[in-house]
Amino acid sequence: MLPTLRQMQYFVALAETRSFVRAARVCHVTQSTLSAGIRQFETCLGAELVDRSGRSIALTDAGQTILDRVSGILRDAEDLAGAVRTARQPLSGRLRLGVIPSIAPYLLPQVLPGLRARYPDLRLHLREGLTGALMEALREGRLDVLLIAFPYDTQGLETEMIGEDPLLLAVPGDHAFASGGCVSLAKLRGEPLLLLEDGHCLREHVLRAFDGAAPPESDEIQASSMTTLVQMVDNGLGITLLPRIAADAGVTRGTGLVLTPLEAPLATRELGLVWRRRSGHGADAQALAAALRGYLNERGRQTRGEGA
Repeated sequence: MLPTLRQMQYFVALAETRSFVRAARVCHVTQSTLSAGIRQFETCLGAELVDRSGRSIALTDAGQTILDRVSGILRDAEDLAGAVRTARQPLSGRLRLGVIPSIAPYLLPQVLPGLRARYPDLRLHLREGLTGALMEALREGRLDVLLIAFPYDTQGLETEMIGEDPLLLAVPGDHAFASGGCVSLAKLRGEPLLLLEDGHCLREHVLRAFDGAAPPESDEIQASSMTTLVQMVDNGLGITLLPRIAADAGVTRGTGLVLTPLEAPLATRELGLVWRRRSGHGADAQALAAALRGYLNERGRQTRGEGA
């Protein structure tokens, strides 16, 4: 007798929650049903997987050994079901989308209304987080598709670029560089540079723009969000670089900041989608990429028109 996917789901839920009560709640079954299912799973494998002798639930060595493989089997089963669904109709049903903080509030509100209207059966589950944590969740099957900024290491994963997002110099209104015109990065070397704290990919993209010749960074001032970063620059504590999509969405609204283009080939980042190979969400990602690319292209035409 082979174990069933349902038994594996019970086992993984118990391993994650370390509680029969919570695991049963996660699986939407009674505690007795879950407990019986795990007993049957152990019988099929001929090994005790759960140590029930103590006050708290723990996995045995055998249980710990097979946990990753069981999780992988469940992930493959979900991907198989998703592949059939998306081949029939992309962006229908559940899609778990991870988005980084320097994109989510500035791009999604512009795109999602039209996306929902075009794909009424889509149930989009959004998770905002730093790129490293989102990549881990994607590889473990807890997310289906990511919307992130590049360059970033995505070895072993599928990617689809949707468009460039130039970085703009942000300075207070009374700053010498607020008079207009492009600014070369060489002129910024004496300016205090304000950045997001470690873990934010925007921080790395800003440093990359300077190609190894960044101004001195403040040791005492780091922001946890772009909104805080904007307020610190507006208070005269330094300068920073901001993505065009954030500027277009009004991240500097209510401040006296002036945004200026830069003379720097690396002062840009590329936005794109990432998903697991053979995950079944390729068609979803392609359809989502088309919608996002359409918005960015249209916004680019409007920006060029405004600058003409």
